[in-house]
Amino acid sequence: TIRTRAELERNRERVEQALEATIHSVARVVEERDPYTAGHQERVADLAVAIARDLGFDADTIRGIRLGAWVHDIGKVKVPADILNKPGKLSEAEFAVVQEHVAAGVRILEGAEFPWPILDMIRQHHERLDGSGYPHGLRDGAIIPEARILAVADVVEAVSSHRPYRPALGSDKAKAILRQERSSRLDTEAVDACLRLLEAGRFAWE
Repeated sequence: TIRTRAELERNRERVEQALEATIHSVARVVEERDPYTAGHQERVADLAVAIARDLGFDADTIRGIRLGAWVHDIGKVKVPADILNKPGKLSEAEFAVVQEHVAAGVRILEGAEFPWPILDMIRQHHERLDGSGYPHGLRDGAIIPEARILAVADVVEAVSSHRPYRPALGSDKAKAILRQERSSRLDTEAVDACLRLLEAGRFAWE
């Protein structure tokens, strides 16, 4: 019985490792297509994992957060390149097209079965506690903890990095936005953990 259980555990680990490698490969599809956000998903994953560790999440949940972050923007493969890389401000119609990347990401991966809530992370990473997010205007308790952490990491990475329509705004601007949106739009605990990491110098991207 002990040998059987050990073998089952080894098989489960092999399956999860293969799944992880597949998800990472899928994530690179977006990065190959959109040079301006190359590395965005991986950088978001690094920060999201650091936040989750600071909050004391267990190892398996943290693994799911990393994998979900790796593919949270996979739906951008459906957004026309001229909109993704537009140097100026997007029109309302163009922004509506960008917002569709959430639903597209869910459609791309919905046939796969994951032991983590990866589809909900994709579906909810642009939702906000006050209902001002998209695509469903979810509020507070309707947003899973993993997506709350991902939202914070996504905001920090986006503000800190260069985009076609603006230069990088830097970590000070990112921290100011976190403080402004703490508890109103972004999760209090995730924001506090992120600020602890940044201000203590316990996290930095290479």
